[in-house]
Amino acid sequence: MSQKFQELIDSERPVLIDFFATWCGPCKVQSSVLNTVKENIGDLARIVKIDIDQFPAIAAEYGVRGVPTLAIFKNKELLYKQSGVHDVNTLTNLLQDFAKS
Repeated sequence: MSQKFQELIDSERPVLIDFFATWCGPCKVQSSVLNTVKENIGDLARIVKIDIDQFPAIAAEYGVRGVPTLAIFKNKELLYKQSGVHDVNTLTNLLQDFAKS
């Protein structure tokens, strides 16, 4: 998965990674927010969910200590990382800004 993950984040358009866990209540809230964000941004960015219980090495590599944690990458560069539930407008604006830069 690590090689595949590297290929995934090596993208010209922003890639938002949602580090989550199936047992996490706030992660379920974040998931519904991300569905709306995806509708808002269309093809400007990609949204990918990674279960920290299935891929603990990737979570550890990027310092994920709590879930949900959202990270935005572009051309393999980590542009943003923050734990906690994010709102639709914040994420939509972040992804639009990173898509332009």
